[in-house]
Amino acid sequence: MKIVFMGTPDFAVATLDAIYKAGYEIAAVVTTPDKPSGRGQQIHYSDVKKYALEKNLRLLQPEKLKDPIFIDTLKGLDAELFVVVAFRMLPESVYNIPPLGTFNIHASLLPNYRGAAPIHWAVMNGETKTGVTSFFLNNNIDKGDIIDFREVSIRENETTGELYDRLKMEGATLAVETIKSIENGSFLLIPQTSFREENIMLAPKIQKEDTLIDWNQPAKIIFNKIRGLSPSPGAYTRIKNINGEEFILKCFQAMVLDEKSIFLPGTITTDKHSNFSISTKDFQILLQNVQLEGKRRMEIKMFLSGFKSENYILNLF
Repeated sequence: MKIVFMGTPDFAVATLDAIYKAGYEIAAVVTTPDKPSGRGQQIHYSDVKKYALEKNLRLLQPEKLKDPIFIDTLKGLDAELFVVVAFRMLPESVYNIPPLGTFNIHASLLPNYRGAAPIHWAVMNGETKTGVTSFFLNNNIDKGDIIDFREVSIRENETTGELYDRLKMEGATLAVETIKSIENGSFLLIPQTSFREENIMLAPKIQKEDTLIDWNQPAKIIFNKIRGLSPSPGAYTRIKNINGEEFILKCFQAMVLDEKSIFLPGTITTDKHSNFSISTKDFQILLQNVQLEGKRRMEIKMFLSGFKSENYILNLF
C-alpha cells in the first residue's frame, strides 16, 4: 500500500506518525506553504512539515491545489490511497487520483459537527460524547460516505484542548484501521444522505462574536463556553475601570458554584485573595484561570494579587 498524506497542524501529525510506524510506504506528504508569523515575521513551518523533514519524507507544498504541475506530480507517485487530516478542501481533480480513493479523518461523529471547529462546538454545546470519523471525500465538505468511527466520551470538566489531545490519538488509530479495512476490502459504507439534515449540528469556524460571554445566560451555558474555547481562542468579557477605560478579560477555566446569584448578571464578588465569582442568570461562576488584556495568563490567586476590584465597575457587560 502506497499512500500520500495531506495535513497541516499537530492534530494531523499523530495520524501521519501512526501510518509511518505501521510500516506503510508514504510516497509524499502534502502540507501548506511556509508563511511568516509572529512579531519578527519569521518563516513558520507547519507541524506536518517538521515531521516530514525529521523522517526524510518527500514533501509537497503547493500554493494552488489545482496547479497542473502539482496534479501531475501526484499522479506520478502511483499511490493507491490518499489520507487527509486537517487540511484544505481538495478539488475533485486531486481526490479522484488514487484508485482506492481519498479518505479524511474528522474530529466528530459525522454527520454531526461538520465544519472547521468540531471539537470546540461539541464542548461548547455541552455534549457528553463525540468521536472521530473516517469518510471518503466527495465534492461536499464533510459529507462523504462514512467508512468507520470511534466514539469518545467528553468528561464533565474537560476543555477543548484536553479533548483535542485525546481525539488526535483516537483519530490516528482509526486512520490505520481504516487503511487496513480498505486494503482488504472489509469495510461497509454508511451514506450520510441516510441522516435527516434538519437534526444535524454544525461546527463552523469560531468567530469573534462566538467568544463573548453573556452573563445573562445560565451558568452551565457560560461554563461550557469557557471550557469549549480553552485554551484557544479563549472566552472573553469586557470590564471598565473607574476612568472609563475598557479592558478584555479572557477566561480559560471556571466552575459553577452551588451558590445562587443574588446580584445582577455580570456582578463581581471577590475576597481579593483567592475567590473571584461572577453572577449569572442562576448560579455563581468561579473564575480559576484568566488573562487580563496586556498581561499573561495566570491562576486567579495571582491575578487577584494585582487586581484592585474597587478600581473597576462591578457590572461586566
